[in-house]
Amino acid sequence: MQEATGGHVLDHPARAALTGPHAHFAERHGRILRYPVDVTPWLALPDEPDARDWADLAALAGPGGEVPLLGYRGPVPDDWEITFRMPGVQYVDAGLAAAPDPEAVPLGPADVPEMLDLVARTRPGPFLPRTIELGDYLGIRRDGVLVAMAGERLRPPGWTEISAVCTDPVVRGEGLATRLILAVAHGIRERGETPFLHTGADNTGAIRLYESLGFRLRRTTAFLSARVPERMAAAPAAR
Repeated sequence: MQEATGGHVLDHPARAALTGPHAHFAERHGRILRYPVDVTPWLALPDEPDARDWADLAALAGPGGEVPLLGYRGPVPDDWEITFRMPGVQYVDAGLAAAPDPEAVPLGPADVPEMLDLVARTRPGPFLPRTIELGDYLGIRRDGVLVAMAGERLRPPGWTEISAVCTDPVVRGEGLATRLILAVAHGIRERGETPFLHTGADNTGAIRLYESLGFRLRRTTAFLSARVPERMAAAPAAR
């Protein structure tokens, strides 16, 4: 699958990541690329998916299954039921005061159960059992308990997405999210890459924070899910 000529890698960040730094995660079905389902829901369709592409995508989920279409803004076939739709925004680093944080500690596989628990309580967006494999994650503990974290997700060439920014309600207001965002951004910049992130267009609190830190709006996007028609059960087409 080739990048669209004349476009920017952040126009299709999952595709750019899965054909670039995250190619080792890529599962290919026809012209569809996706991450393993226990890593992240992001997948990549062609710019103009045809009927065979939608059939391949349907076969991945099975008849009646739900497919996440994060970042996809094209038309969905009439017989696919849209089950979730939310406008989103994409922000890029435009002058972050990135810096390491003395209280932030690296998180690894042994920390995943605690990370999943924190995500379940704070709901920052998808974080799955193997999401930690996508990049570096930092956390802050209080009395040994993980109370805040942030890390890396999509990695298009030259860029890294900051994701899973969350803080336990008992410590909100202490600026932990800000500190972790800047610490993760520091690590990204140390690799010679540029931080970016996504959030919901109606997440005004997060948007205010990101803009105050030095992120600027690059583009609008969309987060949606669609249900596969029950009649579609064919195996992915070989191409």
